[in-house]
Amino acid sequence: MKTEQSLTLLLAAWLSGSSGAFVNTRSSFATPSTRPVLSSRTTIQSSTELALSPVEAWSAYNDALEASPLLVKSVTASAILGAADLAGQALEAKQKSEEGTNDVEASIDWARTVRFAFFGLVLQAPWNHFYYNLLDGALPPTEEPWTAVTGIKVTIDQFVQAPIFTVLIFGFLGALEGKNLEAIKKQLDEDYTDTMLANWKLWVPATVVNIAFVPPILRVLYLNCVFFFWSIFLSIKLNKGDGEDLTA
Repeated sequence: MKTEQSLTLLLAAWLSGSSGAFVNTRSSFATPSTRPVLSSRTTIQSSTELALSPVEAWSAYNDALEASPLLVKSVTASAILGAADLAGQALEAKQKSEEGTNDVEASIDWARTVRFAFFGLVLQAPWNHFYYNLLDGALPPTEEPWTAVTGIKVTIDQFVQAPIFTVLIFGFLGALEGKNLEAIKKQLDEDYTDTMLANWKLWVPATVVNIAFVPPILRVLYLNCVFFFWSIFLSIKLNKGDGEDLTA
């Protein structure tokens, strides 16, 4: 019940910004006899009362996170990674326009965005949720940030977990695109090394911060925020050959 209440409050906060405009639009077409002004004002007032301040929204998010951590992390990751792909597509379109290589008007590839959102929902967030639970269970967090335990966990994360998970990313997204094993292997051969080098430039310092300073319950959220920028890189990297036939 606590989870449902928290999610309801978050949804109400998101909807309240648009509800007033919707009511005003309806009222502009109404006659005084059929759409009393008092009704519109009452509706606007009710919507305003449902609005949450940033502090209240953050509190509601944390309540939901504590009650249903996997669900909330997965939904959050899905939204962030879907937005990251849209940002990646926008950057690609801008780059092609500046280079003069975009012969047709750019349009959003919604299937690609859905693939990234689905990846966040069913793989990225669940993987990191259970991975961090396992890692913290084997090596419990320390009160002091700069300890040998922190160094060991960062090393495990970046030089054991990250290489494995990157292979899974290539395979998972490739399978969603309809690529066969040979095409996925070809893409790994071409892009895996460069991807891992870029990964370590971003994720080694990001992981140090995550393990040393971020509370365990918020680690996946922090990771998702950094993953927004990493996903833009992945989106462009993994889709740079969209025009090639990789399924044959």
